[in-house]
Amino acid sequence: MVRDRSGATLDFHTGRGPVTAGQLHICLQPVLPGDVLLISDSAAAYVRFAAEARIMHESVSVRAGRRARGAIHIQNVNGWHSRFKNWLVRFKGVSSRYLANYSGWQRLLDAQELRTPEQWLCSAAR
Repeated sequence: MVRDRSGATLDFHTGRGPVTAGQLHICLQPVLPGDVLLISDSAAAYVRFAAEARIMHESVSVRAGRRARGAIHIQNVNGWHSRFKNWLVRFKGVSSRYLANYSGWQRLLDAQELRTPEQWLCSAAR
C-alpha cells in the first residue's frame, strides 16, 4: 500500500508472506516519482528496494515502539489498514482471491467521493 499525506492511495496485492524487493520494484517503481521520499516500516525489502531504485528512504521501527520521528511516520498507512480490517469484520471472513476487490471498495469508501446511491451505481457499473 502506498498513501501520501493528501490521502491519495494505491494498493497492490503481492500474495501471501512478507513483501520482497522484487515485488516492490514491480508495484512501486512505476508509480513513484524519482524525487520521492519513501517512508516505510523497517522491513529489509524496503531498504533494498530504495537502494536499488535510487530513491530516498526513511524507515520507522514500529517493533522498537517508535511510531514517528517528527514528520517521518507511517500513520496514514496504519490508519487505512485499521479501517480496512475493521470494515472487513462485517463479512465474517473473505477470500484472499478477492482481496483486491475488497480493498478497492474500501478505497472508494475512504475517499468519501461517492455520496448518493446513483453515484455508487455508476461507479459499480464502470
